[in-house]
Amino acid sequence: MKKLSVLSILLMSSFIPLQLFARGIDERINDAMAPVTAIMFKIVFFPITIGEVSFPFVLLWLVVAAAGFTVYMGFVNVRGFKHAIELVRGIYDSPDKQKGEVSHFQALTAALSATVGLGNIAGVAVAITLGGPGATLWMIFGGLFGMSSKFVECTLGVKYRKVREDGSVSGGPMYYLSKGFAEKGFSGLGKALAFFFAVMCIGGSLGGGNMFQANQAFKQAIIATGGEQSLLYQQGWIFGLVMATLVGVVIIGGIKSIVRVTSKLVPVMVVIYICAALFIIFSHITLLPQAVMAILRGAFAPEALYGGVVGVMIQGFRRAAFSNEAGIGSAPIAHAAVKTDEPVTEGFVALLEPFLDTVVICTMTALVIIISGLYVEQGMDGIALTSRAFEQVIFWFPYILSVAVLLFAFSTMIAWSYYGLKAWTYIFGESAASDVSYKLLFCVFIVLGSAMNLGSVIEFTDAMIFAMSFPNLVGLYLLAPGVKRDLDSYFDRLRQGQIRRYK
Repeated sequence: MKKLSVLSILLMSSFIPLQLFARGIDERINDAMAPVTAIMFKIVFFPITIGEVSFPFVLLWLVVAAAGFTVYMGFVNVRGFKHAIELVRGIYDSPDKQKGEVSHFQALTAALSATVGLGNIAGVAVAITLGGPGATLWMIFGGLFGMSSKFVECTLGVKYRKVREDGSVSGGPMYYLSKGFAEKGFSGLGKALAFFFAVMCIGGSLGGGNMFQANQAFKQAIIATGGEQSLLYQQGWIFGLVMATLVGVVIIGGIKSIVRVTSKLVPVMVVIYICAALFIIFSHITLLPQAVMAILRGAFAPEALYGGVVGVMIQGFRRAAFSNEAGIGSAPIAHAAVKTDEPVTEGFVALLEPFLDTVVICTMTALVIIISGLYVEQGMDGIALTSRAFEQVIFWFPYILSVAVLLFAFSTMIAWSYYGLKAWTYIFGESAASDVSYKLLFCVFIVLGSAMNLGSVIEFTDAMIFAMSFPNLVGLYLLAPGVKRDLDSYFDRLRQGQIRRYK
């Protein structure tokens, strides 16, 4: 017993300095990044005031564009929905070789893997904590209108993509801004906007693409392994190293390696999460009408949390935009790799993303949280609130949620690594050195995100991702007439039977 006690003391004495050293790393990382993220957040989310109401201009920028494209494209989010499903099923896929690298379904899952992530789990909880249940309704509206923005930008992503001799593809706002503006006689402006977008996209990939994901995945791992008693507690940098290694193994293989993972991973994790949410909702079916009424009352009640109706609306639209990224310009980078000779077809496929991501999955999460009633308690935010809400009914669900969170985070990170890589190589050129340097940088930021506080991560994430919308939407406005002509032509040919079905 004496020997065992001495051994225990020696082990503890060697572990304590290591623990203090690790804790110091986490604190130093957060202290260094917090001031930078605060400055960036203030710049991107500069407020405008109308009457007595103040709100970030970037949200108005996104919402007006989404609503405008919905009307201008003749409610393509409604009339193109059925055809989008047919395209994903491969009914119109030609057996002949077409330009591109991935199928419609693979492109959809790759883009979904970037949007269906912790924004659906932690982001919804943040919106309800700050804006109350009413934020849910505005998230749904944001998703429905966002379908039209996604249609326009992903059509342009394919239309102006760059296809190389070896069949590899690069596309996205960098290319339709530079090429599309050159066609209109604004070559210099187009190149400047493309460069600005690429820089912000790199920042977005490092922020929302991995820092936020790694941060919340680590937090859920702590919850599932004992909270402050967990061996992982305040060891975020170690968790980040493990995640960075796993991500690095996948992203080395490029888009084809990524879609091989996402085409299998995304459907499974979405089904698991939705089934769990539906189980809880139906287990409390008698509370569902009350939850729906809380959403409706909260959306329009002048005494609502966070600054009345406008404040609730802002929280809903803000989380919807962060979750589905419609109008941000990220998804066109993934969709540009699709095998098709009809750019409009990928626009149809892309409009399914905000519907699945925001209208379906985010709403499921919101209903579970509202039914639980935990959103009124103090001291919980993000993933912790969602985890507790599920745990009330399924006591073992935090363990399942931990796995789901890791899968969501992992899939989001590998997809965003591709977005950031394409922006990086647009600036620094296509080369092996450029490719490797970005992937190493991306993995380093996974470690940083795991070690930072949630507030700093959210501010950095929102600032970089929302900044991408400024150049992107300028391009969409200028190039939308061409998309509308392509859409009208496609529908005419579809009605006349000129678009052939193969299944």
